[in-house]
Amino acid sequence: MTLRVLGVDPGLTRCGIGVVDVERNRRATMVAVGVVGTTPEESLDQRLLVIASAIDEWLDRYEPQVLAVERVFSQLNVSTVMGVAQASGVVIAAAARRGIPVALHTPSEVKAAVTGSGSSNKDAVTKLVTKILRLEAPPRPADAADALALAITHAWRAGSGAAVATTGPGSSSLTPAQRAWAEAEAKARRAR
Repeated sequence: MTLRVLGVDPGLTRCGIGVVDVERNRRATMVAVGVVGTTPEESLDQRLLVIASAIDEWLDRYEPQVLAVERVFSQLNVSTVMGVAQASGVVIAAAARRGIPVALHTPSEVKAAVTGSGSSNKDAVTKLVTKILRLEAPPRPADAADALALAITHAWRAGSGAAVATTGPGSSSLTPAQRAWAEAEAKARRAR
């Protein structure tokens, strides 16, 4: 059985999107890759609408079994974090409307899964994504390669025969860091 994963590297200016089919033996094949772009001159609502429309189109066209979205834990630039969070929310909501499970993976998890080191740079990720997917040329820009890396990571971690959501605090597919994050989110919701 082949698992189809749509990976999303969320962002307001560049939102990387990649679809990968992964077989049980972990052989991964790229189905499609692209980047949705918006400009800071556009209003926030219009930027999010562009991303939402693109995600809807990709979900309808490629019918993934699961979405893998980058989770950002912290960053010094608050406006960047907000933009990533807003774009992520649009993507997650689009999947939820269709009943498609969503998995969140940190950048270090993705780097570790694809390159073997959680501290690898973007060039190393792009190089190995190109090799894993047997591509003739590296996907560009880096956001496109990152989206493919997210999809590969999820399929490899979940097992290519399982399209399981990994967003709940009790999920056994979560890393210790993801479990702690999910438990903290659940605790914060209960405290409201």
